[in-house]
Amino acid sequence: MPLGRRPRPFSHADWLFEIKWDGFRSLVHVEHGKCKLISRNGNELKSFSGLNDALASEFKARSAVLDGEIVCLDDDGKSQFRELLFHRGEPCYVVFDLLWLDGGDLRYLPLIDRKQRLRSLIPSRGERLLYCDHVEHHGERLFQLACEQDLEGIVAKRKFDPYLEHHTSWLKIRNRSYSQWVGREKLFERERGGDPDFHVWDGCALACASAGM
Repeated sequence: MPLGRRPRPFSHADWLFEIKWDGFRSLVHVEHGKCKLISRNGNELKSFSGLNDALASEFKARSAVLDGEIVCLDDDGKSQFRELLFHRGEPCYVVFDLLWLDGGDLRYLPLIDRKQRLRSLIPSRGERLLYCDHVEHHGERLFQLACEQDLEGIVAKRKFDPYLEHHTSWLKIRNRSYSQWVGREKLFERERGGDPDFHVWDGCALACASAGM
């Protein structure tokens, strides 16, 4: 599901709001006790074998497809992008949606129902698999808190939408003062080798994988 952009936060009773995690967006495919991480462009991210094993053991289902973000968190629970990019920290997976579960296609269910099912499957004290919680209605307040904590921003989602691109709108609202954006463009250019057609986020992830970092 792609993310659109909105310049300013808002509040609305029909929307829910989540923290925007600063990492690599990835689907997770769980099947027969094994796990694969798949990038937004459909590439398997093979450099996270330890995370694959951890997710397969922590997730409470035989088969599933999840949507979330690969991140490295510091002691305060904040994403540290460079730690993830250069594999200097222990990655974990923050999951915010459930698309498929034990043979059942959940994409047509309302988001709020998918998240309720997802939460019941995530261990309350998981080490590498974490549930992305949300608030309803109060997007402006959550955005204010995200800025105060120097986080990347928030994501707004209509809580009754299915997981279908032509019926769904997810909006990212960025904290323009986010400190980890400083120098990010130069970092991306170096990792993607100056190729203007190489998608920035996917490029960084694959650069790590190909370098064995």
